[in-house]
Amino acid sequence: MTQMTVAQAVVEFLGRQYTVDRIGSETYRERTIPGMLGIFGHGNVAGVGQALKQWQQKDPTLMPYYQGRNEQGLADQGVGYARHTRRRGTFAVTTSIGPGSSNLLTGAALATANRLPVLLLPSDTFATRRPDPVLQQIERPEAYDVSVNDAFRPLSKSFDRVSRPEQVFSALLNAMRVLTDPAETGACTIALPQDVQAEAIDVPDEFLAERNWRIRRPAPEIDDIREAARAIEDAERPLIVAGGGVLYSFATDALQDFVEATGIPVGCTQAGMGSLAWDHPQNLGAIGSTGTVAANRLARDADLVIGIGTRYEDFTTASRTAFANPAVRFININVAAIDAYKNATSLPIVADARKALIELTSALQGFRVSDDLTSTVAAEKKEWDAVVDDAYHTRHAPLPAQSEIIGAVNEASDARDVVICAAGSLPGDLHKLWRVRDPYGYHVEYAFSCMGYEIAGGIGVKRAAPDRDVIVMVGDGSYLMMHTELVTAVAERIDVIVVLIQNHGYASIGALSESLGSQRFGTKYRYLDEESHSFDDGHTLPIDLATNAESLGAHVIRIGPGESSIDELADAVRRTKAEFSGGTRSGPVLIHVNSDPLIAAPDSESWWDVPVSAVSELDSTLEAYSEYTARKDTQARYLGDR
Repeated sequence: MTQMTVAQAVVEFLGRQYTVDRIGSETYRERTIPGMLGIFGHGNVAGVGQALKQWQQKDPTLMPYYQGRNEQGLADQGVGYARHTRRRGTFAVTTSIGPGSSNLLTGAALATANRLPVLLLPSDTFATRRPDPVLQQIERPEAYDVSVNDAFRPLSKSFDRVSRPEQVFSALLNAMRVLTDPAETGACTIALPQDVQAEAIDVPDEFLAERNWRIRRPAPEIDDIREAARAIEDAERPLIVAGGGVLYSFATDALQDFVEATGIPVGCTQAGMGSLAWDHPQNLGAIGSTGTVAANRLARDADLVIGIGTRYEDFTTASRTAFANPAVRFININVAAIDAYKNATSLPIVADARKALIELTSALQGFRVSDDLTSTVAAEKKEWDAVVDDAYHTRHAPLPAQSEIIGAVNEASDARDVVICAAGSLPGDLHKLWRVRDPYGYHVEYAFSCMGYEIAGGIGVKRAAPDRDVIVMVGDGSYLMMHTELVTAVAERIDVIVVLIQNHGYASIGALSESLGSQRFGTKYRYLDEESHSFDDGHTLPIDLATNAESLGAHVIRIGPGESSIDELADAVRRTKAEFSGGTRSGPVLIHVNSDPLIAAPDSESWWDVPVSAVSELDSTLEAYSEYTARKDTQARYLGDR
C-alpha cells in the first residue's frame, strides 16, 4: 500500500498499462497510454501537472508529457496515433476546468464517431463546493451538480466523475476496458475535480502493477459462415465493401487471399482505403458518393453485398442509392453488432474480420465468380485508371486543379508514406484519386470530417510512425480552423510535410451549395459589400497563409501560379523527403500552392442526400429541387420495399 495523491495514482497507473494483441501465431505487447498531452490551468496544474513533473524527475519514461496549443488538437493527436497503431495505443489528455475542458468536446465526438480510443481527463469544479462558484464554473440552478464536463456524456463511450478519491480505481479500470474493446471503443472521459486530484489516498500495490489488456478478436459462428458461403455461391454479382475494420483487424492479407481465390471485386470506404493495393485486379477503388465510377457501377448491379468492417455511413451507400438491384442482399461481417445488423441484413456475422475471412475462404474452396463478372471488373478498372491518369496529368494554368495537385503529391511520395486529411473537398477527391500502395498509407478522418484535424492528426501519426514520411494535405478553410499545432511540431522538431492548398474559401461546401441552388452563398473569402451585405462578389481577401506558417516557425516553400507549378510542387515534396531522410532538415515544412476551386475532379456517377428547399423564389433552387425529388425516388430502405 502506498500513499499518494489521486493524480499521482492516475499517472502511475496509466504508465503501467499494456495492450496485448494476438494476430495468428504472433503476439504483440505495447504501451496502451505511451504519454500524456496537456495544457495546464488552475484545474490541473497542482494535480496531474504536479504528478507528471514528479515522474519526469523520477523516471521520465513512465509517462512522458507533451505540450499542446489547443485541447481539441491534443485529442486529435491521440486519435491519429490510435488509428495508425490500429487501436493498440492512444494518448491521455489533461485539461483545466471550464474552457480547457469544453475545448475537448469536438475531439471526443471525433474519436467516438471514428470508433477510435482516446482517454480524456478534463478537470472539474471542487467536489467539496467550498470555494463555490469558482472561476469558469457554469451554474445551473435546476441541476447544481452539472458542470461543463456533463457535455461529454453523449460524446463518450465511457464517462465517469471521480467525486471521491477511492472512485479512481473503478473509473480507470472501466476506462481501460472500453479503450481496448474493438466493439465499444471511442472517447473515454474521466472528470477529475481539482480538489480530489490533490487529495491523498492509500493505493494498493496491485493497482499500480503492470496490467495487460487483451484485444478481443471473436471467431465467427460456424453456422453463420456456412450460410454466408451458400449465399455467395448463389450470387451472380457479389461485391465486397471493405471498411476500416479490415485494417483494424489486420485482415488485409486475408482479404487478398479471399478475393484472389474467389474473384469477388472490392470497393473501399474512406476508412477502408489500403485494404488492397490500388492496382490489385479486384480493387475497384473508392465506393459511394465520393467513389469511383468503376466501384459504383458494380455496386449498382450487385445482388449480394459483403460488408467487411464497415458501418455503412451515408457516403458509402450514396445515401442508400448505391446498391440499386431490387434483389440485393447483405452479408455484414463486423466485430460490432450494431454494424453487423445494418441494412436489414439476414446474414450478420459478429466476428473479427480476419478470422471470418479465413473461415469463408476455406468454406468457398473451388468457388469463383463468372468469367463475365471478371471481364466487367477488368474493363471498369481499366477505364477508371485512365480517368485518374488524365486527372493527374492534365495541366491547367495559371492555377492547377486540385486533382493535379493530388497527382503530383501522390507520384512524388513513396509507398510507405502516409497522407493525412479530414475535411473540405480534399477527402472526396483523395478517396477517388489517391493511389494507395500500403495498408498504412491513407489516413482520412471522415467519420466526423472535422475541419482542423489535419495537422494535429498528422502529428499523432508521426508519433506512431517515426520511420514513415507523413504528408498532411489541407485546404485553407480547414487550416484556418486549427493551424496552431504547427507550433507543437516546431517545438518537438517533428518532421511532417504540410501541403496547404489555397483556394480562398470553402471549395467543398461552395460546390455543394451551387448544386443545391444556393449559388455558393457564404463560401468565399471576400470583402463585405455593405450595400448588398454580401461576401459573394467582393475582392479576394489579402490572406497570406504562407507567411502565417513562417511566423509559427515552420519552413515554408511557396509554389507560384503558372504552367510549372505542378512540377515545382512535386519537386518540393521530393526534396523535402530527401532532406528529412538525410538529416539536413527537421521540423515541419509547409508547401503553399494555389488551386482553382471551380475545376472539379472526375465525377463518381453518384449522389449524396442533402435536402433542397421545397419552395423558393430562386430559379436555381427550383431546378435543384426538381433533380432532388427525382433522386429521392431511387432511395432504398432495405426493408423489402422501395
